[in-house]
Formats: sequence, structure tokens, C-alpha cells
Amino acid sequence: MDLERNNAQMRKGVLELCILSIASRQDAYASDIIEKLKEARLIVVEGTLYPLLTRLKNEGMLGYRWEESTQGPPRKYYKITDAGRKSLDEMATDWKELMDAVERLLEDRTGGL
Repeated sequence: MDLERNNAQMRKGVLELCILSIASRQDAYASDIIEKLKEARLIVVEGTLYPLLTRLKNEGMLGYRWEESTQGPPRKYYKITDAGRKSLDEMATDWKELMDAVERLLEDRTGGL
């Protein structure tokens, strides 16, 4: 089993949840989102992030606004929508339930952690 590939797949599965969570705190520029994900050790490259941002925008989970930049072209800042906030709440509940279930199975396997 390729553990590194497996680990990467698990991280990709939670990126939407994490992106919505970041955008729920404040409007976020794509490079800020990448930095926060890297800080959380959910390493992401732009090629992974932009398709997710586009999909979340197209699904009505994120909106965006343009802001002039003193250091180049205008920047697109993403913000969570009401539908995105509702989805975030549901996804966070599902994530907690999944984590609890996996933790129970791991405890059963080891007789407690």
C-alpha cells in the first residue's frame, strides 16, 4: 500500500470542508487559503485549489468580490454564502460523526488508544 498516496487522498476529501471553514471567518484571497491549508498540514497547490473554488462558487457555496491591489492586478476574494454556511454546518456535523466512528473502530482494534 502506498501510504503517501493514501494520505493525500484522505486530505483531498476534506478540502471543501476546510475551504468553507476558512471563508466563513473572513473573505479570503486564494493565496491566503493555500497558506492556511499549508499551516494545517493539508498541503495544497494552486492547481488543486482553483478547481475547488470554482466548483464551490458554481454550486452557490462561495461568492467573490474583486479588490484593487497596490502590488499588481485586482484580487478575487472569496466569501461564504448563506448556502455555503448551511453546507459547512452540515459537513462539520458529518465530519465529527465520521471521526467519532473511526476513532471507535481504532479503539476496538487496539483495546483503547
